[in-house]
Amino acid sequence: MPAPDPKHAVRATRSAGRKMRSQLLDGASRLFKERGLSGTSISDIAAAADAFPSQITYYFRTKEALFVEAACRDMLYLARATEQAALNALTPRDYTHALAETVTATDTVAFFAEALTLTRRRQDLAPLVERTIERLHSEGARAYAGQVERHGWRTLRAPEESSRRFWAVAIGVIVEGFAMGRAAEEMCGELLRALGEQATATSGNDGMRLRLVGNRNRDTSASSDEETSS
Repeated sequence: MPAPDPKHAVRATRSAGRKMRSQLLDGASRLFKERGLSGTSISDIAAAADAFPSQITYYFRTKEALFVEAACRDMLYLARATEQAALNALTPRDYTHALAETVTATDTVAFFAEALTLTRRRQDLAPLVERTIERLHSEGARAYAGQVERHGWRTLRAPEESSRRFWAVAIGVIVEGFAMGRAAEEMCGELLRALGEQATATSGNDGMRLRLVGNRNRDTSASSDEETSS
């Protein structure tokens, strides 16, 4: 029998390792969200991922490192889902509503905020959080710039500034909302109020401006007047 190809064996090992890491992150994410960091043990995570406790320490070293990586991964998944939800928006208002509704519909941001707090005591974990935040900003700016160019909107701020502002406001509103026991709909409304206008539409078909949730009736009347006059 010929000896196995060493390169093939390495690829198989790496593939199995990536699969195991993913399983551990999946199981850890669910348990951390349900029970918190202190309420979740390494053995609990191993059981949820059909793995051995030693595999957790092999891939992540500590439970805290696993917590931060799981929170960062979930945050990037949420950012991708948020971008996809807003992809088909035809007006600036619809775009911002899609972003706000998606980001407030889960507890991912609150989970990520716990990771931010944890890194204050564990500075060795801070680089992963920093890279995650930079990806949030850069990918958000890219997505927003694409929509502005596609529809011809007139953005009130540079895409990079808009993206940073969105995530900073979203994290603040959602952390406060979870602390106060607010429903997702309440957090979404508060987020929209805090964001205000981000862009205006320039074409006749997209003439609707971003509206503040608290001024819905007034804005609806104004929109009707504009349509009548046109």
